Amino acid sequence: MPLALDTPLTEALGTSTARSLDRAFGMKSVGELLGHYPRRYADRGELTPIHELPIGETVTIVAEVLSSNARTMRNRRGAMLEVTIGDGVGRMSLTFFAKNIGQAEWRKKELAVGRRGIFSGKVGMFNNTVQFAHPDYQLFEDTEAAQRQADALRDVPIPIYPATSAVQSWQFAKLAASVLDRLGDVVDPLPESLREREGLLTAREALESIHRPRRKNDIDPAVRTLRAHEALVLQTALLQQREQVRALTATPRPAKPGGLLERFDDALPFSLTADQQRVGAEIAVDLTADRPMNRLIQGEVGSGKTLVALRAMLQVAESGGQSALIAPTEVLAAQHLRSITRMLGPDVAARLMPTLLTGQMSAPERRKAALRVASGQALIVIGTHALLSEKTTLADLALVVVDEQHRFGVEQRETLRAKGTAPHAIVLTATPIPRTVAMTVFGDLDTSVIRSMPAGRAGIQTFVAPLAEKPEWFGRVWERAGEEIAKGRQVFAVCAAIDITKESVESGDAPPPDAEGKGPSWGVAQLDQALGTHPTLSKVRRAVLHGKMPAEQKDAVMQSFARGEIDLLIATTVIEVGVDMPNASMMVIMDADRFGVSQLHQLRGRVGRGEHAGLCLLVTEAEAGSLARERVEAVAATLDGFELAEVDLELRGEGDVLGASQSGVRSSLRLLRVVKDAGLIAHARELAAGILADDPALEQHPGLRATIERRVSEADRAALGKN
Repeated sequence: MPLALDTPLTEALGTSTARSLDRAFGMKSVGELLGHYPRRYADRGELTPIHELPIGETVTIVAEVLSSNARTMRNRRGAMLEVTIGDGVGRMSLTFFAKNIGQAEWRKKELAVGRRGIFSGKVGMFNNTVQFAHPDYQLFEDTEAAQRQADALRDVPIPIYPATSAVQSWQFAKLAASVLDRLGDVVDPLPESLREREGLLTAREALESIHRPRRKNDIDPAVRTLRAHEALVLQTALLQQREQVRALTATPRPAKPGGLLERFDDALPFSLTADQQRVGAEIAVDLTADRPMNRLIQGEVGSGKTLVALRAMLQVAESGGQSALIAPTEVLAAQHLRSITRMLGPDVAARLMPTLLTGQMSAPERRKAALRVASGQALIVIGTHALLSEKTTLADLALVVVDEQHRFGVEQRETLRAKGTAPHAIVLTATPIPRTVAMTVFGDLDTSVIRSMPAGRAGIQTFVAPLAEKPEWFGRVWERAGEEIAKGRQVFAVCAAIDITKESVESGDAPPPDAEGKGPSWGVAQLDQALGTHPTLSKVRRAVLHGKMPAEQKDAVMQSFARGEIDLLIATTVIEVGVDMPNASMMVIMDADRFGVSQLHQLRGRVGRGEHAGLCLLVTEAEAGSLARERVEAVAATLDGFELAEVDLELRGEGDVLGASQSGVRSSLRLLRVVKDAGLIAHARELAAGILADDPALEQHPGLRATIERRVSEADRAALGKN
């Protein structure tokens, strides 16, 4: 019986092989196996540049055997074979261990000088030479008959797949070929008329050509076809989800004349910015509808997103509805409670009873808070993951506000929304999202953008301190910090790790080494110790803050800093989001090249929030011209977060930008690239909208419906609705 795309791999390839593929790649079906596309193609005459191989990664290369030497080992039993292979530019060594010299000689004979093949292993360094230790390999045949066959296959590309030590690239190629040989008809997601109009291959032709191209020219049409399939399936699923949400019935929550919202606005000591007014008006209208609002609000750090969300909470509270704001950290949740209570004023706060609910609260405190929430006394609930607990119930959840969406998985957000009946939802992000990413990741949400900043902000200047060229600047950085503190201001120093001792690296408390084997130079512990001997900064009020500290201790440090009792706070990125300290005027970011563009932009937004101009110094040892240095310099060059988001996307690729938390179909893009394929994504959205307008249930598009059902599982479908 022919295989189908939904045939289990246990049935197609046997239990043992299926188990290996599941462990290595999480594959369970034929469709998932065939969706694991080659990452590139090697030419049989190609010699891969050895000097570009990334240390520490498992790679596959095409090379030629240049020399081999078998010998008995001196200090231990057994023998060793050392083989040198080359690519015409560089050389690397292969090391094989054998039980005896006979085994080593046998392998030496197989790996004869002049033989060429595919070699795969984990790239290491030994004696300043790139090395594979005991690699897998597959040699090209060199018999006369095989040579004639090789000549005939000279133009046939070799697919190189993402591989693991358990499943090598050529092993995967054989499995893909085995499956393709037995594959039956493949349903096409595009109607024939649309496929022909777009100039695309059939789905069966595309799969055949991407896995077994007969010539280089076969690859591009296959990639173009499968990329179009991805875009159309994704956009159709997003638009379907959007309509499903809109089909739900929500309770309208209109503002009342002279009500809480109007009185709050009248009491504000400042005017809302034009963007805050516009976005606030959009939300106010959404809340009066009988379908749930589903809105993403993007705004620069300090642009006043929380105030916009609070105004929505007040509108909801006028009809007795509760709002739940979930924040990613205890520190941020506690700060939200303080700032919201302060903005409401004592009378309104007493009426709405803003309540904090976190996992670190004592049992009596938590019981008291949970009772307020369950009874409906607390009309504004602020918390962390504790809000998601099965024990947490709300009387009338009308509005969900997710702060810093990129810190939450979609399942967590849905768990909170499920505590109400079709509640309205606002998703806040201070990480500006490029238009193409927003269309791909949040295509089922309405999007609002706040660009303008509130008046009275002094702004931020950012400079790079390049220690690779100017090591003397290190001392000047801390002199400058001392000068700010002498003026009565406060300083943040941010490190990429808590502790960089060997024990911390081994326990996972310190970040792993980068591609060049280099870890961060400074941890919070090391910087605190070093500044403890500084002639000036050893005398200032200094404290540390990091994620391993107990919640009460973290909150106590932040409150102490907010009261001006700490001059210099040495912290990890726990202070990245939402921390509002108007007197903080300077930030020093150590090992700045260890952070992403958006993260650096977020961090520096913690200073310059009051009357004093902000100064951010990006301390880096990255060499001039390196990608790491380019990231740091990009941040110093502009304060426009939206411009930096595009730079970030270009430098890192959308896989890193989207992050693993965006689970489901959106983070499993195989060929689609949201920067390069922006036009295709927009075109696919238009096609999907047109198809759904005429055929909402896809009854006349069975191929597209079947592809969505296969690729977008129930879990993925749920994920699509959880943003």
